[in-house]
Amino acid sequence: MSKKNKTAKLTIGTTGQELELPILSGTQGPDAIDVTSLYKEAGVFTYDPGFMSTASCDSGITYIDGDKGILRYRGYDIAELAKGSTFVEVCYLLLNGKLPNKKEFNEFNRTITEHTLVHEQIHFMYRGFPRRAHPMAILSGAFASLSAFYHDSLDINDPAQRDLSAFRMIAKVPTLAAMAYKYSIGQPAVYPRNDLSFSENFLHMMFAVPAEEYKVDPVLAKAMDQIFILHADHEQNASTSTVRLAGSSQANPFTCISAGIASLWGPAHGGANEAVINMLEEIGDVKNIPEFIKRAQDKNDPFRLMGFGHRVYKNYDPRAAVLKDTCSKVLKALGQINDPLLKIAKELEKIALNDDYFVKRKLYPNVDFYSGIIYKAMGIPTSMYTPLFALARTVGWVAQWREMMEDPAQRIGRPRQLYVGEKPRKYTPLSKRK
Repeated sequence: MSKKNKTAKLTIGTTGQELELPILSGTQGPDAIDVTSLYKEAGVFTYDPGFMSTASCDSGITYIDGDKGILRYRGYDIAELAKGSTFVEVCYLLLNGKLPNKKEFNEFNRTITEHTLVHEQIHFMYRGFPRRAHPMAILSGAFASLSAFYHDSLDINDPAQRDLSAFRMIAKVPTLAAMAYKYSIGQPAVYPRNDLSFSENFLHMMFAVPAEEYKVDPVLAKAMDQIFILHADHEQNASTSTVRLAGSSQANPFTCISAGIASLWGPAHGGANEAVINMLEEIGDVKNIPEFIKRAQDKNDPFRLMGFGHRVYKNYDPRAAVLKDTCSKVLKALGQINDPLLKIAKELEKIALNDDYFVKRKLYPNVDFYSGIIYKAMGIPTSMYTPLFALARTVGWVAQWREMMEDPAQRIGRPRQLYVGEKPRKYTPLSKRK
């Protein structure tokens, strides 16, 4: 980050005071006006609901150019990483800022593998939840509870303990998520295996049963690995900002990530791929698409096409391009190439990319458009879609948390507000109020 001697002039209308504010430049992307001193010098705040034009931090992890459809982790294009790397390799990249060599990868992979087991007492905690509890409720609670079991990695000022907590969180979240699913269907939890890869291990814990051997399909394992890579980080979104804000209070890392899980649970953030499946099932058949397209264009109709458009991307979501190809491979491997939902999805995409209504509004397919179809084909229930998102995003949250903790300029988050309540009022005792 640099200032490059650029400034912005601001005139305060109420007082006529003029200020010169520094302009900060990153390595890529828009410049940012530094308003840190604004309140101290002029007694005013900036107003930006939803932080649409505000940078809350500087970060070297993820870069997005929504207009051009670009997503990069530490400078690497997301499509190249999804095609050539494993999820564990991308985890190393996000945490350390570079891709590992073979020795570094093997050591890191072994460390993650050796931390996949969770404390046996956590199994008893799961039994306190109703069987019908949503897996996100269980996952959020279970993740926060890790701070009660691993006291040797709670000192946020100790770099070694920060590393240990990072390894534990990345390694244990697949186990916790799979346990939540198994508990919801009344099956015993399946313990992790050290001879399986990260994604193979997760699928094994999800679908294996003690009564018979379960062999993970390599096509499905690769698809799951790609989905995890594509969801690993996405700049300062709602859940990541939540993790950073919680971490700014110096809360322990396990509770910070639990806060991120809670934020992700919101349907406007992590539940979109479930909404896509519900929409495709509502459409039901390709022949019904024109009717639903017409409804989507009617502003008085509550129906919306889910999986199109994005808060950041005003072009084709680069993650969707990867998953479109992956989706076909998964359905072929499972003998579901003629899946009716995929036919509807492809026809919807074709229409959206050519219809003036969608083109003008830049409503391109996003990552959620195909991930839900892949999950459904694998036999993963819709209640697990958001936990899988949380599983993948945990490494991004951890990387962002560690980056913040190592930033000497880090301070506790304290957003300001524009007060619109009552002016001072005289208090009247209850006995005298009419």
